[in-house]
Amino acid sequence: MPTTAEQLREYAHALDLVPAVVRSLDGTVVIWTRAIERLYGWTAQEALGRRVHDLLQTAFPAPLAAIEAELLATGEWRGELVHSHRDGRKVVVESQWALHRNAAGEPVSVLQFNRDITEAKRAQAMIEEREARLRSVLETAPDAIITIDSHGLIQSFSHAAERLFGYAAGEVIGRNVHLLMPKAYADAHDGYLERYLRTGEKRIIGIGRTVQARRRDGSVFPMELAVGEVVLGDTRVFTGFIRDITARARMEEELRQAQKMEAVGQLTGGVAHDFNNLLTVISGNLELLERRLSDADDRDILREAQEATELGGQLAARLLAFGRRQPLNPKPIDLNTLVSGMVDLLRRSLGEVVRIETRLGIGVPVVLADPGQVENALLNLAINARDAMPDGGRLVIETECVTVASDRPIAVDPGPYVRLTVTDSGVGMTPEVRERAFEPFFTTKGPGVGSGLGLSMVYGFVKQSGGHAELQSEPGQGTSIRLYLPVRDELQPVSGATDREGGAGGTAGAVVLVVEDDQRVRRVAIRRLAALGYRVLQAGDAPSALAMLEAGEPVDVLFTDVVMPGGMTGLELAAEARRRWPALRIVLTSGYTDPAMLKEGQMPADARWLAKPYGIDDLEAVLQAVTGQR
Repeated sequence: MPTTAEQLREYAHALDLVPAVVRSLDGTVVIWTRAIERLYGWTAQEALGRRVHDLLQTAFPAPLAAIEAELLATGEWRGELVHSHRDGRKVVVESQWALHRNAAGEPVSVLQFNRDITEAKRAQAMIEEREARLRSVLETAPDAIITIDSHGLIQSFSHAAERLFGYAAGEVIGRNVHLLMPKAYADAHDGYLERYLRTGEKRIIGIGRTVQARRRDGSVFPMELAVGEVVLGDTRVFTGFIRDITARARMEEELRQAQKMEAVGQLTGGVAHDFNNLLTVISGNLELLERRLSDADDRDILREAQEATELGGQLAARLLAFGRRQPLNPKPIDLNTLVSGMVDLLRRSLGEVVRIETRLGIGVPVVLADPGQVENALLNLAINARDAMPDGGRLVIETECVTVASDRPIAVDPGPYVRLTVTDSGVGMTPEVRERAFEPFFTTKGPGVGSGLGLSMVYGFVKQSGGHAELQSEPGQGTSIRLYLPVRDELQPVSGATDREGGAGGTAGAVVLVVEDDQRVRRVAIRRLAALGYRVLQAGDAPSALAMLEAGEPVDVLFTDVVMPGGMTGLELAAEARRRWPALRIVLTSGYTDPAMLKEGQMPADARWLAKPYGIDDLEAVLQAVTGQR
């Protein structure tokens, strides 16, 4: 029968190519194979007779006493150990221990197999680190990230995706991604995916595009989607990076609307300018004819023509209001007081079938606006609301102080505003009507019922006042229009308003220099002035007028149009004339002008403004005011 030494030599021969150690119960090395030499760098001569745990500086996953107790009880133990190589680096092994007993059943030695798993552990650690980083990205990325497999089933759902779509990750993982799409997209999605897998034709992979998405509550919103693809053997994973662009889409729509309104405003403003010049000629000649007619029928016909010119002037004023070219007379206004004062008028105008409610905010600050324009705007909105409620309904007028943040998608400067809201319970608007509601001459009313200028005038007035107009409406859900008027620290009336005190004294026989490029308008002005007893000089442009003044012509009043050819406007002429002849009185007129021209510092001190078309009485009043005959 072989001795223990002979058995050990047989073990050594059989295990020489296996990373194995045979040790006594106290850990002393008895056999140290060549494979184990290569694993740890210690030769057999250096290892034999030494305690293996001391030699390799073993780090155990549990107390050694507990491990040995398990070995004695079961005859084996398995686990991971960390050893030190001869050169100092760490070696991770998967270790299997087997207890060897003698014929009497007494434990005599332990056979230990160590398999190097250092690289595997390092690779596992790298994978775990990458997974941790990916989880961190998924949890913290501001954009939603969703991964799906080749069948369209959701594999991961980031925290941002949870917030964006309203689903918890556990509710959607394993379900088809078309759950997050409106029906039109959902029906086509699986077909796109199948076609790509079959043909390789890319539609959105690697390409950012704007699509529609659906939240858990059913609401649809625009999103920017970019899709990446990873191929792992036979497996494909698609990653979608999703950004909610609701705010951006709203801002772009605001910009498009503002640009469209600006373009239409410039067009209508230009039309109003020419229209006012024509009305000035017509109304002036009608006035002059009126003084020559004695027949009653003829005078009635003439008065009808004069009424038509007045209506034309009102139409032009509305066009200018929409185009933000109408001079305003802003004053400090308490909107709560203004609304309260108009309720009785609105009730009479709207009738008993419309119930009016007011919800006036507490502590609403004073705003700077033209009170007449605010009243007209409120009346226009109320009448539109009445027409939208043919069977009656409720009209709610609200005021409140709001702050517009810099990141809010609204075409107005950030800061404090008073918001005036008019809401009705009427038929509402379709998206097509809502998009065009502020355009001039657009109306859904029948022929002869509405001019289509009510909302456009409101829009232009609010924009010109430094505010903003919003419209919210859905078919069958009524309409809400919000007017934002800015709150200002300095509430002072704008200079150049028509109630400025007059200048020095004068007489009806004073000399007036008329500067007007339109010959017809100039002739009408000259006839009117002559009829009022003034002596008249005339010029067709600003340089000619300056030349006459420089020649020493006696002039008491400079009466000039604002918009003229020749490289010099009426404002520039007035400023230069006042600089050189300080006592000269000035009256400015125009059928179209930029309101910025009328701000403080643009008009000369004590100058007067006369808007076209004007009547002879208006002309007489402004000349008397400027010459001090009030």
